[in-house]
This record gives sequence, structure tokens and C-alpha cells, in this order.
Amino acid sequence: MPGIDWVEAVSENLCPGHLPESLLRLRARGVTVVPHGVSLGLGGADRPDENRLAELAARAEALGSPLVTEHIAFVRAGGGLTASPLLEAGHLLPVPRSRDALDVLCENVRIAQDALPVPLAVENIAALISWPHEEMTEGQFLYELVERTGVRLLIDVANLHTNHVNRGEDPARALDELPVEAIAYVHVAGGFERDGVWHDSHAHPVPDAVLDILSDLASRVDPPGVLLERDEDFPAAHELERELTSIRTAVAKARATATVLTPPPNPITATATATATATKAAPEAGRAASDTPAAPAAGTPGETAAAGTPGASDTVRQRVGLAQAALLSALVAGTPVPEGFDRARLAVQSRALLAKRADIVAKVAPELPEILGAAYRPAFVAYAHARPMTGGYRRDALGFAEHILLDRAPGDPRTRRLLTQWWLDRSGAKPPSGRRLARLVRAARLRAPARFAGPSRPRPVTRSVPGRG
Repeated sequence: MPGIDWVEAVSENLCPGHLPESLLRLRARGVTVVPHGVSLGLGGADRPDENRLAELAARAEALGSPLVTEHIAFVRAGGGLTASPLLEAGHLLPVPRSRDALDVLCENVRIAQDALPVPLAVENIAALISWPHEEMTEGQFLYELVERTGVRLLIDVANLHTNHVNRGEDPARALDELPVEAIAYVHVAGGFERDGVWHDSHAHPVPDAVLDILSDLASRVDPPGVLLERDEDFPAAHELERELTSIRTAVAKARATATVLTPPPNPITATATATATATKAAPEAGRAASDTPAAPAAGTPGETAAAGTPGASDTVRQRVGLAQAALLSALVAGTPVPEGFDRARLAVQSRALLAKRADIVAKVAPELPEILGAAYRPAFVAYAHARPMTGGYRRDALGFAEHILLDRAPGDPRTRRLLTQWWLDRSGAKPPSGRRLARLVRAARLRAPARFAGPSRPRPVTRSVPGRG
């Protein structure tokens, strides 16, 4: 597809030593690839995990990327900071726009900036819920974040639309307040509305309302790049090209109007801001702007202000952590709804998290819905209701299979044998041996489901240590 000169790929889906052939072909053609992280949790109460930062850095280096991007969100809560179970959301959740949360976010961003080999840009997220008693608007929150850290912004205009429908926030006011000169690039995506709630699906055509917000942004500043996000349900090539053309047209018209009204400088290009990107799932859905973004230069806004800014205290982190843990526990573990939240809207968010969890496990382990057929989703929903996610999706897939096998389900012997084989193949430290004897042992296990009923519950192990009682 012509006009695609940079793409974006979800960082967690990439292995630096085994990049997909499609990305290697794109890089050989000179197409820039930017890793887009979704699990770092910069808005969480804990400091960023060193291993996750190292993995994000390794992907940036493997791809030769000019920058990396992440989200202003929390994705897990609990643990040692709050003396409560660690829970995973499996999705991006909004941080409260409070002074405490801003202090934590700013320190976490600075830690990430120090650990990464290239500049970082952070994205505003779409939200179904609002925190009570917030102290700032989204624009004010982002302005202070940039002022204190010098971080770049990845502005998602589709998320501004989502927050307009779901939380009554004015996109124009957000654009008025945020520092548009710090924009690295822009996301555009489609979604759908159900029962008065907008869902940012990345699987539907971009609506006119989102293009209008893009035009408003482009009339204020010349965006270095615009990305069409499409994660699934890809249309025919001509439909995809039509969407890209609509995005280019919206930007071009806004530029022309802005030039007639007041010839604006291009602060993004003038300060040599970041980017390069594509759709997360398919490179052909990527680029929608005409100029190739440059790599960020030194001296970007906020660097001087960030130099002497103090970090968040442990007390502040604990306050933020307790609030986030209470919210996440209500969403995924059925605990009481924290005071001040909209119960009906939290129920919508809880159902959305559950559906997303089932969908992603089906993608991570496609054999499970193949083995279980129509029984997969109701069985997974029953499992997930009683077992909040505490690890990644791959661990969740194994936990689901273990749960079914330990409950002596499914009843059909063939389905049970297939599920047992799937669990055996994936629960060990390495793939099963291809040697004949190992195959015979596995076959014998599968022929004797009464003797091997799937994974057993862990038992305590006592080990003697020389010289100790």
C-alpha cells in the first residue's frame, strides 16, 4: 500500500531475537517500526519493573526505533506496597488526576526515561469510568506532566472522543490546555457505542466525530505523524485506503485553514520531535500523514524543569496504591465498590475486562477454544469470575486449563485427553521431547485418564540441608 513509511507494533508481541518476517521486510524497505508498550503501568503506584523496562529497551534497539511509546495508565495493583494480593487488570485503567497520582507518574516516567536508550512518548487512554473528586482536567494533568518530565505526548484523538461520550469531557478544552508543542504523533481509531457507552475497539471504521477532533488538533499544530490503529477485523484493502485518505484529507484541510487564519510555526518539527508508527496488528494499516517524523533532539520542553523535581514519597505511593487496589479489586474480584464511583459504570467496566480477558486468552492459546468449542467462553467466564488474573495471559491460559481438569471437566473423554495433552505440552520448563520413549510415555498417560486426571494441586516439599536441622 503506498504512503506507508512507518509502523507501530505492540512491544509485548515481539521477541528481539525472533522478529516476525513481516517486520524484517518492512525494515529492509526503510520503514521505521516503533514499539508500543501496553503493560509497563507507568501510572501504577509501584516504581516501573526493571525487567519490563529492559525488555522495552531491547525491542527498541532490535528495531532501531527512534523512540518508544507507552500509556498513562495503571494495569496492576496490590502487592507488598498495600499488603494485599497482587491483581492484574489485563487492560489499561485511568489514573486519578490528583496531585498524589501526578507525583507518582512523574517519577515513574523519569525512571523509564533513564532506563530507555531512546526518547519516551506517553499516550492518553480511553476510559469507561471516572475517579471521584479529581483535582485537574486531562489537559492540565498532561501539561504538568510534560513540564515536570520533558516527556513527549502521543495524543489519541479517538480516546478524547471516548472520554467525551463516557465522561462528558470536552475534547476542545483538552486541546486548549495540553502542550501541543510536545506532541510526538497522533493516534486515530474506530469504535462503537452501546447503551450510551463508547467502546474504543480498534476494529471499526473511524467515525466523523474522531476526524473532527483530528482536524481541530491539526489546526493548532502540524502533527509529525498520524497513525490509524486497527487491531482486528481488517477490511478489504480499498476500504483501508479510503480510511487513510479520509485521515489525510482531514489533516490537509485543517492545515490549509490554519494557514489562511494565521500562518502557524511548526513547533514539533522545529524542535525535532519524535516518531514513527503503524497499526499494532498489520503494517499496511499504518501511516496517514505525509511527513516522516524526525528523531527527538536534546533541549525539548521540560528537561530543565525536570532536573530538580523531587520524587514521590513512599507514603504518597501507598495512598495511590491503596486507592488503585480498591478499584481494581472491585472490578475483577467482586469486592465492594469504593465510595464515590458510579456502580453502574463500574459494572460495565468489569464486564468489559472479563470479555477482553476471554478474548485475549483465546488469541494467546487458540487451541483452547478449538478443543472446547462452544463451551470455551461460558467455562472461561465461570473460571474468571472466581479467579482474578495475577499473572500474564499465558499464565491465565494454563490456569484455566488446570481449573477445568481439576474439576473433572470436560466430561467427553476425547476432549479431556486433548486438553490434558495441551496442558502437558505447555506447563513444563521446555517443550516436550520428540524422542520415541517420551512420546510413548505421554501416549500412555493419555490412554489412562483415570490414573492421570490432569495437573495436581501443589504439595509441600521438605528438603534436608546438610548442617541444618
